[in-house]
Amino acid sequence: MSFHSMWAELLPVGRSSASGGYRRYAWTGADADCRAWFREQAEARGLAHETDRNGNQWAWLGDPAAGNAVVTGSHLDSVPDGGAFDGPLGVVSAFAALDELRGRGARPTRPLGIVNFGDEEGARFGLACVGSRLTAGALTVEQAHRLTDGDGVTLPRAMEAAGYDPGTLGPDPERLARIGAFVELHVEQGRALDLSGDRIGIASAIWPHGRWRFDFRGEANHAGTTRLADRHDPMLSYAETVLAARREAELAGAVATFGKIGVEPNGVNAIPSLVRGWLDSRAADQESLDTVVTGIEKAAREYAAAHGVDLDVVRESFTPVVEFDHALRDELARILGTRTELKAPVLGTGAGHDAGILSDRIPTAMLFVRNPTGVSHSPAEYAAEDDCVAGVTALADVLEGLACT
Repeated sequence: MSFHSMWAELLPVGRSSASGGYRRYAWTGADADCRAWFREQAEARGLAHETDRNGNQWAWLGDPAAGNAVVTGSHLDSVPDGGAFDGPLGVVSAFAALDELRGRGARPTRPLGIVNFGDEEGARFGLACVGSRLTAGALTVEQAHRLTDGDGVTLPRAMEAAGYDPGTLGPDPERLARIGAFVELHVEQGRALDLSGDRIGIASAIWPHGRWRFDFRGEANHAGTTRLADRHDPMLSYAETVLAARREAELAGAVATFGKIGVEPNGVNAIPSLVRGWLDSRAADQESLDTVVTGIEKAAREYAAAHGVDLDVVRESFTPVVEFDHALRDELARILGTRTELKAPVLGTGAGHDAGILSDRIPTAMLFVRNPTGVSHSPAEYAAEDDCVAGVTALADVLEGLACT
């Protein structure tokens, strides 16, 4: 099956007719359909399929118990109303690259694996990379069991409803010990390749990044009868903090976004009693990130005090800078430089990935495919067909260079 036919088959799954974006959330019907598609692709190629203790799917050519395996893949879930390429491009390209290797007559001397990591985006339970975090031991079983979605459903209950056993959740060091290298192909979430005119790039590092929850607690009151001078309106403090985040990010050459908000009692004619906003901030280095977040919190506390509002700030998740394995990164550059005329510049990224989570445990690397608009986490996310095919070829070259020599 070609890249194009696989892509067309997966494209409708979990797509909203209203927004045109994707709602492939963990342990839902759309997620089950994606998992079924992955299993069918594996079985159609005669690959051994398995689902591990944390709900991640694996397809194997060769015996993974032999060790030193080369694994590729990504994820199939999405952010709310996300685009088609973030995650799925890496999984579809993995199967297509394996097909290309077979077409070349290449004979692997190491086991080859394709993986679909579960719940990478964190759209349902609020924590990114749950499947890979559990596998790597970066998320404890106790922490996982406390994860809850917006309807109060816990992760274990969601897994049970989907037909999986949450009692198996936990670190999987034996599985990771079998993997000698993990290479994740991903659509670029930015315009660096478009600006340089290159189709394919190699990742150098993932910026340090985190999520912080800001709880502004004021006093609910009538919107039509309460004097402005008598109000303790948390929405004002929140709004001023959003603007402060933009200023602090610009000063540090970083990014900061309040992209999610919850309001209580959430009435048109009611002054809120609570405004809860979630901050996502990322920077090229830890010092810059600390400067941005500290500056935002300082401003938020000043605004809250001025309006008679209480403020709590909670860091919900954090990932330090991830430097991808230099030897593996250099080997990818050597392979691509030898086998293709395409240039593959090395560039950093502000987006988190499963490859970043696994980098503390096994050698990891990433390939990026050009995104002409730079738009991601949106229905407008896009990569041209010829660039996607170039990505498949580059991934096949890498797999052949790593596993067939």
